[in-house]
Amino acid sequence: MNLAAIRHRSTGCDCYALDDSTVVLNLTTGYDVKKATVFFEDPFIHELRREPAWEGKPQEMELLYELERHLVWTVRLKPEYKRLQYYFIAEGGGGRVCVFENKICFEEERGRISTEFFKFPWLNPADVIAPPRWVRDTVWYQIFPDRFCRAKDSKPDGKFRKWGDFSDPHFNDIYGGNLRGVREKLPYLKKLGISGVYLNPIFLSNSNHKYNTFDYYTIDPDFGAEQDITDLVSAAHDTGIRVMLDAVFNHCGWEFFAWQDVLKNGRESAYFDWFFINSDDFDRRDFSTADGRFYSFSFWAGMPKLNTNNPRVQRYFIDLCLHWVRDFGIDGIRFDVGDEISHRFLQNLNHELKAEKPNVYLLGEIWFDSITWLNGTEYDAVMNYPFPGAVGDFWQDRQMDARTFMKRLNFCRSLYPTQINEVMFNFLDTHDTPRVRDGCESDDELLQKLAVLLTMAGTPSLYYGTEIAMRGTHTPYNRSCMPWDRIEAGEFDSFTQKVAALIAVRNENPAAKEDGFRFVFDENNPRLVRYQKRSLTVILNAGKRAVPLSAEGETLFANLYGDGMLYPGGVLILRGR
Repeated sequence: MNLAAIRHRSTGCDCYALDDSTVVLNLTTGYDVKKATVFFEDPFIHELRREPAWEGKPQEMELLYELERHLVWTVRLKPEYKRLQYYFIAEGGGGRVCVFENKICFEEERGRISTEFFKFPWLNPADVIAPPRWVRDTVWYQIFPDRFCRAKDSKPDGKFRKWGDFSDPHFNDIYGGNLRGVREKLPYLKKLGISGVYLNPIFLSNSNHKYNTFDYYTIDPDFGAEQDITDLVSAAHDTGIRVMLDAVFNHCGWEFFAWQDVLKNGRESAYFDWFFINSDDFDRRDFSTADGRFYSFSFWAGMPKLNTNNPRVQRYFIDLCLHWVRDFGIDGIRFDVGDEISHRFLQNLNHELKAEKPNVYLLGEIWFDSITWLNGTEYDAVMNYPFPGAVGDFWQDRQMDARTFMKRLNFCRSLYPTQINEVMFNFLDTHDTPRVRDGCESDDELLQKLAVLLTMAGTPSLYYGTEIAMRGTHTPYNRSCMPWDRIEAGEFDSFTQKVAALIAVRNENPAAKEDGFRFVFDENNPRLVRYQKRSLTVILNAGKRAVPLSAEGETLFANLYGDGMLYPGGVLILRGR
């Protein structure tokens, strides 16, 4: 047996409280393990029973995930006295091993060596990770404000480029999209099936992306004024759409008042320790901070890094978020460069914001395994970057079969507890990546990827324009203007209606939102993806030949399916048997 493949820690996604009465235990093993059993009981039960030693009672575990090199076994326990002590026995290859906290040993060795049991000390309801429930039912639409829509009654402004003109585009181009334009398009989003809008930064800056914020309390005049964001949030709520703002707290822009004071007064500035300044000659206007004179975002001198360890910096941004929640009425905050912000700051911010608005959604932009930030005291979820990687790899690597695709998806799910998986921010592209359509051979392939996105646990997000199959390989092309004249002329209706139908499948079928699926494989068609989620069946033909299928049940969505054949690039979603 491969003992090196066996692992468990009584923390993170290996051991966690699902609710105020249930504890989930997960054990990772190699593929040579065929059976796993947990032995558990209250750690003091032997004293209660006047028995000489603690033994534990057995409960066979279920296979939860097949990963590329590991298996993950799971069990859900309801400890009668809120405490757990436990160990595991793994069986396979003709042997049985005991898995303790301090060692893994063969069963016959157990009596000769000291062992320490795993423990879940106490199931405190206040410690149960409980993200906002509404998030799992939300379909987001990410908007880059400058490029989404310019309100029809907006006044001409000579600094704006002609809407949609992407001839010889430049990183600094401004097209004049604004908040009133977003508000005008709420009926369009509602018809599409959207229930959440995520806005890239909207506060004062000299860039089109606004990630170098000058004033966090002032709406950038290019986008409107404070009344425009309150009106947008109010109108969105009336339409049944939530609103999430982008918070850039890792760094600021050059004109931020605190940085300007430091530039003027140097070490005498009251704000000097709001930043990470390492040299007295930091005030130079060259492009990069690679010389280390001060820390900045990605060596960009125009984005000085904020010291979120500083209590005064924390107070400033906590008060700011409270203002956004109280006065704008927003429902969520996405934290840019969320992995570089102080844990203590996030804990303090979470505590105060949740006291003000318990159901506010706090989302971190982190591109890798983020369990450290997801214990219920910091972020509710993060942007699930492994997910678009798994989806993209399957369609890019035409040799990959459906079983390997399942394992890649399982890896994404295996990183976090179930209740976090249900609110992870899933997407196929953003303003920071190439548009998903550019990685597709056809619009049909894009529909396949969207079918996966919209039938997986997590809160799915579409980048603006995905519903019309917009393209753009890299910045600035991935941030082009929405072609409203062509949209209103009906040029994209056929594709948009299919996207809306896929979103409707998610909105109308609770099984699509749940964490869990069962893949069914066709050895004759290795790139036929078929998985079931209770009564929901999703089938995708990512192969090169048509596959005969009988639609057993109610057809909820079909593309490239007819006469009992699912053609290459086709999608079939059924409800029923």
